[in-house]
Amino acid sequence: MSIGMILLVIVAILIFMGLAERVLDRLRLSDKAAIAIIIAIVLSTIFIPNIAITENVSFNVGGFLIPMGLVIYLFIKVETGKERFRAIVAAVIAGAAIYLTQRYVLPAEPEAMQIDPNYVYPLIGGIIAYLFGRSRRAAFIAGILGVVLADVIQLVLNNINNIPAPTRFGGAGGVDTTVMAGIIAVLIAEIIGETRERLQGGTSKKNMHYEKGHFVSTLGKANKEDKKKNENKNKNKNFKRDIDDRGDQDEK
Repeated sequence: MSIGMILLVIVAILIFMGLAERVLDRLRLSDKAAIAIIIAIVLSTIFIPNIAITENVSFNVGGFLIPMGLVIYLFIKVETGKERFRAIVAAVIAGAAIYLTQRYVLPAEPEAMQIDPNYVYPLIGGIIAYLFGRSRRAAFIAGILGVVLADVIQLVLNNINNIPAPTRFGGAGGVDTTVMAGIIAVLIAEIIGETRERLQGGTSKKNMHYEKGHFVSTLGKANKEDKKKNENKNKNKNFKRDIDDRGDQDEK
């Protein structure tokens, strides 16, 4: 089993144990949706072959189609234009960095490396995705999209230079690169973000909870409940007072 698949299994276990609820809330995902996505990626990677678009271009369902669908969903869920802009900028920078690393830094022969380049790319993409994306959601989007953009850059240059090299989006180890880039980006964002929040005395959403696709104020909810309790309490007092007044009238 590849490292990417192992990471997905670990994430699934953390979700079942309830240890990933905070991260999933930030990503606007429920436990069931996250598990369904993980299962879909694993099964499609194992059982569905690459789908050819042209002779030299193909994509993998688990390594490209599903992650890109998740990216689109998260991008729609982003609540501010500033965060969308950061996600796009981070993705472009991450994609360029991955391509330049592949083209000019790493040796031409992967066998000459002591580590698989498919594990180097997500590390680079994940770090850059957080540095420029900042939020968990933007980092995740940029991490996955950065890997895809690196392949797009290579495809465009191949066409310009008439190089008949195949481009497999999410295939040939790409599923590991894509999955790991997203997970690494979110992991870095969570560790650094959680540390900063603790140093600052808490998170800005400490009085909020995630409900039906959005953060809802827990404080407001609590205030409404307290208000309702006070109203019921006042009603009971008034009812008791009415009974006592009637009793006094009867005695007279």
